[in-house]
Amino acid sequence: MPIQIKANRVPHLGLGWGEQLDNALEQGVLQRLMADVRTEYDRGTVFPRWEDIFRAFLLTPFEKVRVVILGQDPYHGEGEAHGLSFSVPAGTKFPPSLRNIFKELQRDLGLSPPLFGDLEHWARQGVLLLNTCLTVRKDEAGSHARIGWEQFTDRVIARLSDQRHGIIFLLWGAHAQKKEALIDTDRHFILKAPHPSPLSAYRGFIGCGHFSRVNMILQEQGEDPIDWALP
Repeated sequence: MPIQIKANRVPHLGLGWGEQLDNALEQGVLQRLMADVRTEYDRGTVFPRWEDIFRAFLLTPFEKVRVVILGQDPYHGEGEAHGLSFSVPAGTKFPPSLRNIFKELQRDLGLSPPLFGDLEHWARQGVLLLNTCLTVRKDEAGSHARIGWEQFTDRVIARLSDQRHGIIFLLWGAHAQKKEALIDTDRHFILKAPHPSPLSAYRGFIGCGHFSRVNMILQEQGEDPIDWALP
């Protein structure tokens, strides 16, 4: 779905998000950010595709969020990023972090590694796959870290914290764990572990048991568990 940028309006983000963020964001903040992002796309190769920037929000409506998996910025290799943190389109080779996520799923829940790495099945069950930066230049990790995305995604986290109850936030690695201050721990659950990258996965991510713990917490709240197996 193409993104429409109109004066004084938040771009279409999917059910519930526009209403929440239109009131929460200072007038014009997102519009100015998107103008800067558009310039970046015009100048060179940026990921994900323009129409996939807000895909996580389109797949997971505000009122349906049950779990948040927080990444940093999109994959910066050709054909990898498609708007969902840690996810890649079907047919794309698994990046190392995603490979380690599947290793922990196998260890934790006994799930065989899937044939593809598209995590849309999780998103449609209420798992918000959110990066703190939503765009990146090709082959330049962190290149949009100062463009203004974190002001926007911090608002997303804060609105979920303020307006919802019982969400489970998975904070993997130091960058994600810095966002803990935005979350009301009296209203929500936080599970922390090292990042699943090869540099830290075996220092505590493998063995964290987050996937089974998420389902235990959901069931204790009377909710259906997440089906982590990819169809």
